Amino acid sequence: MLNKLHALPAAPHGGGLIHKKRIRPSTQGAILAIMILGLGLAGCNTLPNSGPTESEVKHAQKDPKKNSVGYGIVQISPDLITLLNSERPPSFSMLASEAVKSLPNDRVGPGDSLDIAIYEMGVGVFTSGSTTSAPSSTAKPTLISAVPVDGNGDITLPYIGLLHVTGLTSEQIEAEIQSRLKSKSQSPQVMVKIQTDLENSVIVYGAVKRSGRIPLTLHQERLIDAIALAGGSMQQPEDMIVRLERHGSQAETSLRDLEQDPAQNILLQAGDRIQLILEPRSFTAFGAAHQVTETPFTTSTVNLAEALARVGGPSDSQADPNAIFLFRYEDADIAQRLGLPVTTGESRMPIVYQLDMINPASYFLAEHFPMKNKDVLYIANAKTNKVAKTFNLINTLMSPGMSAGRVSH
Repeated sequence: MLNKLHALPAAPHGGGLIHKKRIRPSTQGAILAIMILGLGLAGCNTLPNSGPTESEVKHAQKDPKKNSVGYGIVQISPDLITLLNSERPPSFSMLASEAVKSLPNDRVGPGDSLDIAIYEMGVGVFTSGSTTSAPSSTAKPTLISAVPVDGNGDITLPYIGLLHVTGLTSEQIEAEIQSRLKSKSQSPQVMVKIQTDLENSVIVYGAVKRSGRIPLTLHQERLIDAIALAGGSMQQPEDMIVRLERHGSQAETSLRDLEQDPAQNILLQAGDRIQLILEPRSFTAFGAAHQVTETPFTTSTVNLAEALARVGGPSDSQADPNAIFLFRYEDADIAQRLGLPVTTGESRMPIVYQLDMINPASYFLAEHFPMKNKDVLYIANAKTNKVAKTFNLINTLMSPGMSAGRVSH
């Protein structure tokens, strides 16, 4: 049959049984669109994306392979905000409670030097005079300056010999010297002053105007006193971390928290090391936000509503306002109080807080939810994004065919 048809003579224009007909470009585009639509809808998940959707975040939480850090998701609520705002983790106050009761800051130790004044009536072991002269009613002082305390905590004095003074106060050293001189001198009186006090001092260093050693006095200086004596800091208190090292343990908090919480402004002890560290606070935004960026706080406090505004908020064309997520590491006791599983031995646990901005009440909650340094804010993509991207891809591929179709007409 095909052979017969091919054998027929060519029909004149406008007539005949069969004639060759070209497919119009517009028709080609339509066919191509149908093919791409079928392939695109079947493979939406292969299209580029800025991050997971709400369902994908929640599904990954239940999948041990994807949730290798063991995070939990918590909905932001009034009870949660009350819990977070009331939480004051003990830092310096913990060191104070664990330490032995502070000793007076006038104890002598190795490396110190003492000024010693010895007063004797008449002729004494430290004063010169004739043995036949009458006793004088005037006390004659003998000054012995800069007597060093050696590495063993001892001093050496004429007519007295070796005297162990480590851990003794000035008054106790005076009494000991006076006791040893009673059998050798007439009514001896002794005065001791700590000239160089290394034992009763703290070290302040880091982001302060004057790093160095600060001697402690009987006034019983506190943390803020030492920072002030070191010249203080030129930076915002919120961006300054104060780290205290004591007896092999460390604790730290921001300078602002230290100023506002009297319980953290603890008494200093000899040997404390105080470091001020500049750590500008910031949070990072990802996903369907108008601006993906790292944003500094610039103010003393920032709440979640302010953080969202600073990155332009959720994108109208991409974001799912029902799925605003905030990723943060919290202390294990907070995770436990929120009913999340806590890994044994872990002090910090990852938590994801979710805010539903479809609910008008969430805007009030966002104003009271405090942001913390290094928070990660993620605005999830809407599920329809993938479909929209598929149609955009189809439009891009169809446009050459559509243009050719219009030209052919």
